[in-house]
Amino acid sequence: MPRRELLKSLAALAAGGTSLHNLPRSSGSERILFRDIARDTGMTFRHDNAASPEKFLIETMGSGCGWIDYDQDGLLDLYLVNGAATKLYTPQHPLRSALYRNNGDGTFTDVTTQAGVGAESLFGMGVAVGDYDNDGYPDLYVLGYDRSILYHNRGDGTFTEVTARAGVANQGMWASSAAWFDYDNDGRLDLIIANYVDWSPENNAWCGEHKEGYRGYCRPNDYHGQTPTLYHNNGDGTFSDVSKASGVGLKPGNGLGVVTFDYDNDGWQDIFIANDGMANFLFHNNRDGTFREVGYLAGVAVSSDGRPEAGMGTDAADTRGGGWQDLVVTHLDFEQARLLRNLGDGSFEDATSAAGLAYATFHLSGFGARFMDYNNDGVPDLFIANGHILDNIRLFHAETRYAEPKLMFRNTGKGVFENVSQKLGPDFMLPRVSRGAAVADFDNDGDLDILVSNNGQAPQLFRNDGGNSNHWLEVFLIGARSNRDAVGARVKLVAGDLISHEQRKGGMSYQSAQDPRLHFGLGRREFVDSIEVQWPSGAASKVEKLRSDQIVAIKEGAGIVDRPFPRIRSL
Repeated sequence: MPRRELLKSLAALAAGGTSLHNLPRSSGSERILFRDIARDTGMTFRHDNAASPEKFLIETMGSGCGWIDYDQDGLLDLYLVNGAATKLYTPQHPLRSALYRNNGDGTFTDVTTQAGVGAESLFGMGVAVGDYDNDGYPDLYVLGYDRSILYHNRGDGTFTEVTARAGVANQGMWASSAAWFDYDNDGRLDLIIANYVDWSPENNAWCGEHKEGYRGYCRPNDYHGQTPTLYHNNGDGTFSDVSKASGVGLKPGNGLGVVTFDYDNDGWQDIFIANDGMANFLFHNNRDGTFREVGYLAGVAVSSDGRPEAGMGTDAADTRGGGWQDLVVTHLDFEQARLLRNLGDGSFEDATSAAGLAYATFHLSGFGARFMDYNNDGVPDLFIANGHILDNIRLFHAETRYAEPKLMFRNTGKGVFENVSQKLGPDFMLPRVSRGAAVADFDNDGDLDILVSNNGQAPQLFRNDGGNSNHWLEVFLIGARSNRDAVGARVKLVAGDLISHEQRKGGMSYQSAQDPRLHFGLGRREFVDSIEVQWPSGAASKVEKLRSDQIVAIKEGAGIVDRPFPRIRSL
């Protein structure tokens, strides 16, 4: 804090005009670094996008990554999605996706073969994690072109491929992102899938100029869009396709990113899908098993000047502290990443410029996007992973690059953001062709780290060094009458003058799976007065008087329960 500000604050405190909790806080960005430790952890994975001169569209749209504590030891493991051979591309070695076990000492071990989750021959796009059978072990859904795969977690370190039995192959569809969520509040996780376009090798068009090096990847609107898929969990290990019956699958879109959240605070999760080159979808939950698409009515379908944009990544958060979830949607360069503020009356307003996001995002192409309190000051900041679609973009835009740097925006309060990207260390600014982004506290030290999947490149694992200089609390919710993952729960935390609202959302970002725990930055506050949980079942829980700087598990109907989350101390 600048000396002048500090003196003013102390003077005001002496006069009784403020409290210690309201003292101005340093952003922390000057002392926080994000270091890429992927190589140091033992990860050898490299994404292969099967690049070819024919510019197959699937080559440029993936892929995702995710966090999953598959063995339930309190340490988050990670999953990386890969491409596959095509008619025009034969890799030197067979391709597969990869599961890496968190060893608890700062390293990861590839356990793909033992676990049986390689998704061989699937041209993978995204990943979604959820305990669909409520047995206490998270299951794995790998999304891909033309089909997807469901792996059931057996609880012994291995998985069984159950796609056909479960009825969730999504055959013939190009799945991008998915979210596990309980849309009918029956205590079981259902599955919403954002599907892309009807591209195939046989209908691959020529886009760009007909001269050497100028062919490019086509736009999504050169093909027909695909409708979203909604699978209802039958409770017996099988799912029913209710896409049309629910109203979700009546209209095609070019779906890429998805987030499920309760935008009107009525206790039922709604669905937002970011569409590429088409109006976005916002499906309002009618609370009777059906949805109504209200994107235009709510003000989230198109830009403020009425144009559909290249919707890709998305997330929701209460950026202003009022208890209403705002939306972010990332786009291609020359379009800006949009911040849509929730007005609390069922509608949103475009606040991109007012929030300070317009200039920094205009010349970059954003994919993975997450609201995250990287400096633990009590308000959600915004991370965006960038990378262009065209590998020859410099032929058309001399100032635009294929590989692009990341962006971090610090929330200065009330949803106004400051670009602090260049303050977070040289690793953070290294250009990559980034796609998926998954946020988690993988070392259980209280600050949020970032896993990024890069198209045709190695992944990056950014360890947050310094974010836990402020206090924090993480909450792991366990449903009983509600779905065990507690997706759909709404949480209110009170710590002195700080009131934070969060939801257990589904999906988020782009093709990626997030830390299942809710993270709260507390600034200088050493104690939490209360945590109130509104469960999807309609039940409510309240716990009081907690110390900061810990991870707590709250079970529906039982309160705080014992559950270990070992901290990695050797990094």
